Amino acid sequence: MNRLLSHLILYSDLGQDSILVRLAEIIRDSRDGGAQEALMQRTYAQIKRILDLSTACGFDENLWQCYLTWVLMTNDNSFTRTCERTGATEGGSVNHFAKNDFSVFHQLFHYDFSSLEAYLGTDCFTTICNYRAIPKRERTYNRDVSAQVRGLRKNLAEAKDGHEMFSLVTDYYRQYGYGVFAMNRAFRVRRAETGLEFLPISNVDGVRLEDLLGYERQKKELRWNTEAFLAGKHANNVLLYGDAGTGKSTSVKALINEYYDQGLRMIEIYKHQFGELSHILGEVKNRNYRFVIFIDDLSFEENEVEYKFLKAVIEGGVETRPENVLIYATSNRRHLIRETWNDRQDMEHHGDIHRSDTMEEKLSLAARFGVTINYNAPSPKEFQAMVKALAARQGISMDEKELAVRANAWEVRHGGFSGRTAQQFVHYLEGLGE
Repeated sequence: MNRLLSHLILYSDLGQDSILVRLAEIIRDSRDGGAQEALMQRTYAQIKRILDLSTACGFDENLWQCYLTWVLMTNDNSFTRTCERTGATEGGSVNHFAKNDFSVFHQLFHYDFSSLEAYLGTDCFTTICNYRAIPKRERTYNRDVSAQVRGLRKNLAEAKDGHEMFSLVTDYYRQYGYGVFAMNRAFRVRRAETGLEFLPISNVDGVRLEDLLGYERQKKELRWNTEAFLAGKHANNVLLYGDAGTGKSTSVKALINEYYDQGLRMIEIYKHQFGELSHILGEVKNRNYRFVIFIDDLSFEENEVEYKFLKAVIEGGVETRPENVLIYATSNRRHLIRETWNDRQDMEHHGDIHRSDTMEEKLSLAARFGVTINYNAPSPKEFQAMVKALAARQGISMDEKELAVRANAWEVRHGGFSGRTAQQFVHYLEGLGE
């Protein structure tokens, strides 16, 4: 295996602590007559790493091939970056080196571990190459990664040579890209010692826009702006504001399920991370995806000044916002920032109120969102319609009059008319088994 890895060119930067490199060292040492007990411990450590990765990503059947597929899908090199943007350009000289590497991976896909197993007296590689995973709930692993790896793994296993593997993987790069953004639809960010990290959100809410009852005009406007963005047309940053529990956040989260296969990705950030915005934009501006930076429940108190930094990033700084990034924010406040009558100090003698510089400063943040969409609380009649529809979806059979009376009683005790209150009430009925 060491000999095979030494022939890699574009994919040679695997990292010294990668499973592939560590296993190559173990095979080399076994052929040199290394101590069996120590080699057994080292082997099992790498097997455990494969099993841990397989559990997190939902791998099955041939875990060794799944791992190699995952390596190909996540490796960051000049070839993968080019393929993401333009595909494998026919006649490009780099393809010669890439096909060499895929010939190596074709041999690795069908590597014979029998000699190592005989030396160590174990069948661990035979087991992981013929694996039957325990059924798991989707929330315990990333279903997007699982589906992509398992699908591509099956095709690569059937490829007759490295040239066919080259075609399969480059097609994948062109369609999905590479790395963490290819296999996941939503992310959070974290500052680490090595730089900014994008952390995949593995259990993304599977809600879709049609699941949100009512608000057809609002959903239509959100769709129109997002589809224009995905088509490479001019689109606007969006502010969704209005009453609590009306579906603002749900509408934004639904977009990632509607348009993931068209290249939409979502990065959720919090107020204390606004200082990282310029770094986030720098990381994603050259990727072949469309990113929505999602800021939920955005608002600022009178003494908070982070909004000034957000203003510059959205529009007004020296560096322009990349064309593949938009900001979608939700807020219970139309103007995002708490306003007081002390902000309105410019008065004429006849009593007209003029907006002072302080007030203009605060209102200018909301003005940087080109699209503002209002989500009002539903009327009592609309609330009853929501409850009825949600109960029918969940198979709850109850007399309509009784359902309405109990829903009204629930609403009084649990926060007023809203889609959230209606959903909570139906969940309550489900829990009672009614």
